[in-house]
Amino acid sequence: MKFYKSIVCFAIATLALVSCSDDEDTAQMSSPFVVAFSSLSANLSEIETTQDIPLVFSETSTETGTVTLLVEATNATYGTDFTTNPAVENNNLVLPITPGENGMAITFTKLNASLDETVEIRFSIVATDYANGVIQGNSIFTLNSTASLGRGFEPTVGGPNQPNQVYIDLSAEDQMAVQRDSWDLGFYGGSDFRVGLNSSIYMAAAQLESTNIDTVTEADVAAIQEQVAVGTFNPANEEYIDHPDGAITKTAINEVSVTAADNKVYLVNLGYQVGNETPAPGSVAVAGEARGWKKIRVLRQADGYLLQYANLNDATHQEVFIEKDANYNFTFFSFTTNNTLLVEPKAENWDINFTVFTNILDGAGSYGFSDGVLHNRKGGVTAYAVSTEDIPYDDFQLTNVTSASFEQDQRTIGSTWRDVINEDKVLIDTIYYIINDPNGNNYKLKFTALLDDSGTRGFPAFKYNLLQ
Repeated sequence: MKFYKSIVCFAIATLALVSCSDDEDTAQMSSPFVVAFSSLSANLSEIETTQDIPLVFSETSTETGTVTLLVEATNATYGTDFTTNPAVENNNLVLPITPGENGMAITFTKLNASLDETVEIRFSIVATDYANGVIQGNSIFTLNSTASLGRGFEPTVGGPNQPNQVYIDLSAEDQMAVQRDSWDLGFYGGSDFRVGLNSSIYMAAAQLESTNIDTVTEADVAAIQEQVAVGTFNPANEEYIDHPDGAITKTAINEVSVTAADNKVYLVNLGYQVGNETPAPGSVAVAGEARGWKKIRVLRQADGYLLQYANLNDATHQEVFIEKDANYNFTFFSFTTNNTLLVEPKAENWDINFTVFTNILDGAGSYGFSDGVLHNRKGGVTAYAVSTEDIPYDDFQLTNVTSASFEQDQRTIGSTWRDVINEDKVLIDTIYYIINDPNGNNYKLKFTALLDDSGTRGFPAFKYNLLQ
């Protein structure tokens, strides 16, 4: 239900008369009937053969009717380069409205695989034959080979345990989800030799004096284990985490030296499994059972990393070579599978990540945060916040972008979009964000939901628009 409603709210966001509230009243019952596209655009180059173009209704239909669209194509010919279902006749496409529906769709079929960036196919709603039907909101949908114009979006975070990290590419309208506890270490693909920790499960690491991983035992580290953790409320524990601003030079594990003798053994707290308890509505349960400890040592080998790892009392260790891949921020490794795995999309193919994350509280050290949104700092994404008191979201245009305001700190969005300190868990409606992606596109983004219809956390939603 919330997904449908959030899409409708985005699709008819420019309406002054149509409500997106849960409350039913007589004013809503007399509201106009609106048909609108659920998004503004799609990338033509990413369509292999067919793709549905959905439209949504502002309310469930109660009678029959029609919606007429004008179809205009630049550098493409209907019947030769593309077709639709229903078919286009005299540049018009007529869609039937039947009772009991919340929307409809056009099926677009690409016949010519060579359609390039010069092609644009535009669908415009020009007439609605339905009682009290009006044309408002997202009345135009464009197919081209440029960046998405925007849409409503619901990341698949997964509810109050927030089991997933969700990577979103705004320009491609794409998301990729991975379970938070499926990986442990990230090996940097850039010019530096750095190893990152999985902050979404509250990992921590401390450098030891030894360079011989096989001689380190649990007795050797017992005195510091309590300190090497997130949430101890001791500011000194900040040294055991990757700095939450996302700078690659601030990892808990020092840069891997070309000189082997400089690379020490590390004690690694593996954090927590994804939680599985069902919390009260509005609360979260992100941390489950403790995952234990490892000892590791990382060396440079060729143009990659040699990872040595073992359980604390093991007298021998395992080794794995991990090659750098410049296409990705990191190559990820799991102690559970003893293998690498895909976690993030390519560095240039994502903008923001919905995730639990480790942050720093002033005077209290590292601490876990839920409902986090981190931007892709290592991939070149920057962002800044705007108050609706300064410029309302709908009024913000490309000319309002202030280049000097963009921040590298990946927590620019972070948890600033919601307030969960009080009993009522609410999103903050007076703030939105400007995001500059790896391809130079500027988007404005505003959150539209923190909870689902039953008040459960872990079901965020947002809308965004390309500034052009």
